[in-house]
Amino acid sequence: MLLNLTNHPSKQWSAKQYDHAIELYQEVQDLPFPQISPALDSASLDFLVEEYEHKIRQIDPSVVHVMGEMTFSFRLVQKLKSAGILCIASTTERITEQIGDIKTSRFEFIQFRPY
Repeated sequence: MLLNLTNHPSKQWSAKQYDHAIELYQEVQDLPFPQISPALDSASLDFLVEEYEHKIRQIDPSVVHVMGEMTFSFRLVQKLKSAGILCIASTTERITEQIGDIKTSRFEFIQFRPY
């Protein structure tokens, strides 16, 4: 089972990303990414990382898809990898269109990549 720890619930993924996750991991479960204040101090961030590591270990997934605030993600991935839990990121291609002063971007899923 793939545990999706991101700001993007799997129900909002493209069919390509969701189907690929199911093909690789048979099941996807979402765990919402925490709201992390930019003013949070390092000790409080470590406490939050510990809390999420505990939650993830209780769920016991095959793999964890971690995408979000960089310092939290980095610390959590380090802990999970040390515990033997595979962590992955999704890779996307940014497709940008500029019409006058308006620039829009969409992201097309390419693959999952291990940390």
